[in-house]
Amino acid sequence: MSQMPRLDESPAPSPSPSSSASPASSPASSPEPSRRRGSLGRRWWVAGLGIAALVVIVLAPLASSDPDGLESVAEEQGWLATALDPVYRIIPDYTVPGLDGNLSSIVAGLIGVAIVFGLVFGLGWLMRRRRPA
Repeated sequence: MSQMPRLDESPAPSPSPSSSASPASSPASSPEPSRRRGSLGRRWWVAGLGIAALVVIVLAPLASSDPDGLESVAEEQGWLATALDPVYRIIPDYTVPGLDGNLSSIVAGLIGVAIVFGLVFGLGWLMRRRRPA
């Protein structure tokens, strides 16, 4: 009759055919999944930030200087003059004062990317899961 192990004892490991595998494939020698996921996550946000900056640098000079749809309709209807100015402007008309031409649009776009990244990063930091100590 086989004897059952006690609850406070762990059963002896049974030999398996994969136990003769190389040490490189053993779970103990591979990095922890959370460590691998962390470095992968770090690479993804750096790549995403780089792609966003590249899109701004390439496409900002191609932006139209014509008014957008809402502004042009307001002008056609005659009520653009009654519009109120905003209380504050972060980047007025998508340009940086003191810079001219395409450089101004590119810098304004990069500032916008940095602001959005900072907000998303801060929100992610606030919403992260905290592991018990």
